[in-house]
Amino acid sequence: MTLCTPARTTTRPRVQRPHSPPDGPRRFRIAGADLSASVAVFLIALPLSLGIALATGAPLQSGLVAAAVGGIVAGRFGGSPLQVSGPAAGLTVVTAELIQLYGWRTTCAITVLAGVAQLALSALRVARSALAVSPAIVHGMLAGIGVTIALAQLHIVLGGTPQSSTVDNALGLPAQLAHVHPAALGISALTVAVLLYWPRLPGRAGRLVRRVPAALVAVAGATAVAAFAGLSVPRVDLPSWSSHALPGLPEGPVLGIAAGVLTITLVTSVQSLLSAVAVDKLVAARPGGAQGVPRSRLDRELAGQGAANVLSGALGGLPIAGVAVRSVANVSAGAVSRASTMLHGLWIVLAALLLVPVLDLIPLPALAALVMVVGIQMVSITHIRTVTRHREVVVYAVTLAGVVLVGLLEGVALGIAVAIAVALHRLARTRITQEERDGRQLLRVRGQLTFLAVPRLSRALHQLPHGSDVVVELDGSFMDHAAYETLSDWTAGHLAHGGTVETTGPSGARIAEPAPVTASASHACCRPWTPWHNHQCGEQPVERAESDAPERTGLHLASGMGKFQRNTAPLVRDELARLAREGQRPSQLFLTCADSRLVTSMITSSGPGDLFTVRNVGNLVPLPGEESGDDSVAAAIEYAVDVLRVDSITVCGHSGCGAMQALLSGGPDDPPTPLRRWLRHGRPSLERMASRRHAWARIAGRLPADAVEQLCLTNVVQQLEHLRAYEPVARRLAEGTLTLHGVYFHVGEAQAYLLSDADEVHSYDDVFTQVMPTDHLETAQAS
Repeated sequence: MTLCTPARTTTRPRVQRPHSPPDGPRRFRIAGADLSASVAVFLIALPLSLGIALATGAPLQSGLVAAAVGGIVAGRFGGSPLQVSGPAAGLTVVTAELIQLYGWRTTCAITVLAGVAQLALSALRVARSALAVSPAIVHGMLAGIGVTIALAQLHIVLGGTPQSSTVDNALGLPAQLAHVHPAALGISALTVAVLLYWPRLPGRAGRLVRRVPAALVAVAGATAVAAFAGLSVPRVDLPSWSSHALPGLPEGPVLGIAAGVLTITLVTSVQSLLSAVAVDKLVAARPGGAQGVPRSRLDRELAGQGAANVLSGALGGLPIAGVAVRSVANVSAGAVSRASTMLHGLWIVLAALLLVPVLDLIPLPALAALVMVVGIQMVSITHIRTVTRHREVVVYAVTLAGVVLVGLLEGVALGIAVAIAVALHRLARTRITQEERDGRQLLRVRGQLTFLAVPRLSRALHQLPHGSDVVVELDGSFMDHAAYETLSDWTAGHLAHGGTVETTGPSGARIAEPAPVTASASHACCRPWTPWHNHQCGEQPVERAESDAPERTGLHLASGMGKFQRNTAPLVRDELARLAREGQRPSQLFLTCADSRLVTSMITSSGPGDLFTVRNVGNLVPLPGEESGDDSVAAAIEYAVDVLRVDSITVCGHSGCGAMQALLSGGPDDPPTPLRRWLRHGRPSLERMASRRHAWARIAGRLPADAVEQLCLTNVVQQLEHLRAYEPVARRLAEGTLTLHGVYFHVGEAQAYLLSDADEVHSYDDVFTQVMPTDHLETAQAS
């Protein structure tokens, strides 16, 4: 649009160019939410930065330098607007080891080189590759770092000095307990008590005072007690900035320095990228959604972290990474732009210049206790439960033990090796058994069918009697081409000798057998992968003229019905006649969305009489009594459960659901159209997604791609809860004669996912696991 100013004379009016800045001076504006969020983050970052510097053995000022540079530089140039960067507890062990081996100046140079490496990785656009690391390895690494930090800081808490290694700290703990410094222990105990109980203060007054960060209250309280009581404890000693140590040329073995650069690069990059993804989820889940906050650009975030590390190392600061604690505080405080992160860095600079006398009063045991609690919290019980449920606890334990006993890089390498070994073991472990049941030969295959199992599979198949009735039960999540060809060739030969073959999954569900293509096949052009949209079996598609190109192509009703009568009806007539005589006896109620891309028979490989299907916009299940005159869903549930006596109920959502998009974009002032009145039944799903009492639903080892996908997944879980509120459903569940299932179908990937533990929708984690080709559900690892 062209903007014109009124003409004061008869001359031609002055025209302002489109998208040009308005006349007059530009004013830099900061949202009030960003200002308040920056103060909250600053109050958390200040004591933590000093504590992390103390834990590494670096000059205390280096923590302030890293916090300031992380806030200003990474905040300005990074790709995650609301992520807060600075010195991270996850880097404590690495930095402490580098300082011990090469000294502080060389460690600063290593930080600069690591930043350059991050800039190079960003230019290669490999940021998303870092997310491929198994979560069990990441959680094990963080837990190992947490154990190392806690053991080292425990010596300072007790009034002593930590040793150089975790093993020495553990072995020296009994001697340290025999020589406890009472003043240091008292200050540390006070700090820990405030940290633990401050977030739990009850009542309205408690809600008000809890807005002040617990870390700040704990350190400030310990400082006040130590000052007024005159306790003799070591305190922070910030030297003059004129004597601040800057980096020097790297001194030491080239391989050792290169290993240090690699370690810093990997740890800071992986931690920052994982934290950025988590921040996106936090922003999408908070009330009001993203509110114009763009999603993280991971390659740009990696570049911002690299620039911050280059500058931090050059100024004598600690290595920098995205920090989860400060980022969560920033999002929770309502920040809406990167201004909050940058302002927090500015407050750190002002504090480092103007509050040195106040900072010098802080007792070192208080900072040690603060960092020790952070280290203990890095050993997450939730993570342990998750990796245990997904059978990767061995990977987690080996990584943790390796980090604690050997070193961080070695521990991660051990974890990767064990993860590969576990994957290979699962891939190669195949059990094949044979038995005769009811006159039929039953061949069970447990595990993955790869070329490694082909000799045993072939031997077992050829031992089956010719002409017998055979059931091949596949209980695995993977079959490679060699195994498929072996099974297909044997099936063709067995059928030629007059036998029968039925291939099933572990639940007895029939799988389409691989059959050879014969010349007499009436519909040889049709294959499972044939597109069905406007498909003309055995006919050449009619080409449209160029003038008709924009015309929408669709299903021609009369033509489609004619093809059904000609091609399909003769094949299904006997089955439909049987159903007409016996009536319908479906095995499950299938409640799904009305979206035209969702073909229930295709997804479930079902036929006539198998499913009692209910479709509506958004696959919603209104709570009993809330349908306001339209009891169609409630009637279908009652009929399916009490009359048809179905064995299970499935709620199936899908990707790109228009109803969920409408829920996210809707507002209280929207006109009360029929669609909006119906979508009000989906508001509990919105509230569940925003609630902190529920973990985010995950899909096959990853967090959802965006807020719409998150709501689609959450909606499936919420509608399962609504189902339990129906009296017939609750009664049948109590009797143990009914089960509930949640399914998510990704349209673009043609992939179905099944909700784990669907009968326990109140569980902490809602994980959708991938449905594998052999119908066996292998639990996938969550991110």
